[in-house]
Amino acid sequence: MLPPRAPVAASGAPTVEPVVEPVDPHKWGRIDDDGVVYVYSSRGERPVGNWQAGDAEAGLAHFGRRFDDFVTEIALLETRLASGSGDPKATRAHAVELRDSVDTLAAVGDFDSAAARLEIVIGAAEAAVAGASQARAAARARAIAAKEALCAEAEALAESTAWKSTGDRLKEIVEEWRQIHGIDRKTDDALWKRFAKARDTFTRHRGTHFADLDKQRVAAKDAKEKLIARAEELSGSSEWGKTAGEYRTLMEQWKASGRAPREVEDQLWERFRAAQERFFSRRNKTFSDRDSEFEANAEVKERLLAEAERIDPAKGLDAARAQLRSVQERWEAAGKVPRERIREFDTRMRAVEDRVRRAEDSHWRRTDPETAARVNQFRARAESFRAQAAKARAAGDERKAQQAEAQAKQWEEWLGTAEGATRG
Repeated sequence: MLPPRAPVAASGAPTVEPVVEPVDPHKWGRIDDDGVVYVYSSRGERPVGNWQAGDAEAGLAHFGRRFDDFVTEIALLETRLASGSGDPKATRAHAVELRDSVDTLAAVGDFDSAAARLEIVIGAAEAAVAGASQARAAARARAIAAKEALCAEAEALAESTAWKSTGDRLKEIVEEWRQIHGIDRKTDDALWKRFAKARDTFTRHRGTHFADLDKQRVAAKDAKEKLIARAEELSGSSEWGKTAGEYRTLMEQWKASGRAPREVEDQLWERFRAAQERFFSRRNKTFSDRDSEFEANAEVKERLLAEAERIDPAKGLDAARAQLRSVQERWEAAGKVPRERIREFDTRMRAVEDRVRRAEDSHWRRTDPETAARVNQFRARAESFRAQAAKARAAGDERKAQQAEAQAKQWEEWLGTAEGATRG
């Protein structure tokens, strides 16, 4: 019998050769007097060799060991099938080869049993081959499905405008694609063309987008160069209000013109801002110098306001008018005040002017002849109806007395309104 071996399976894992119980050659064969060796089987006996090297016992042992080696090979095939190691197709081929040698093998042993085991091995190997084929088909189907899913995802991304994230994902898909195996070349090429078409569509759209963006940025650069030229032209202007308005318009146009190329955008902005700052710095200095001058005017107007606010029309309307005119003449001559105090001064002066004007209006209403005549008329009519009521009541005519009193009351109300108007 051969010593145990450790052959390497196709998977890389070693498969230990099984230990086989030695055969008893006396049970399965004989050697005749001429040295011819025979083996028994269900079909009778057949010669398997000739032994002249020693006695019959040694010859049977030699041919028995040959059978043990044969059975060891069968057991090794059985072990490989049971463990799932090795290539079932190669196992089947080896088993067929062993089966075909049963009728010619020069050995002594139970060939019927060996042949039966080989048929079982061949059947199991064929089943394993079929199973492996199914497994390969299933793996191929899974691989195709995985790549089809990647194709579908790429096609869904083809119209995306999320340029950065979509580009990164398409790169990841390529890496995932490379990890998927087991597809025939024709199918794999067709799937790759499908994926490549979707990726190329996205790449083309992205290229067009950035090409258009580059054109827009060049146009924005040209537009901003013109705005800068205008801003620099205005920076020496002394038309403060008009020029400040123009700068506001330029700023709106700047924002609407879009972004220039990244490498020049900041430089353009610095030039534009510098032109604005030159103008507004000059304007602020001019206003600051002017405000210093206007502070003195403000002190004069503070004193004039104090004088004006002491005017009391109730002490004499003509005198109040004269005082107000005097203050107004000196007010105009005093000049401008700082901008932040203009509203305060105008409000206070307007209050004095309104007070004198209301006094004038009240005086006019009191002295207007038409108004006085109207008041006297209302009073006379009210008194007349009161007299009629008293006369009617004295005569015992209560109904006529009440009618006269109602008329008197109406005229008294009108009289009160007219007198109120004259009092202002």
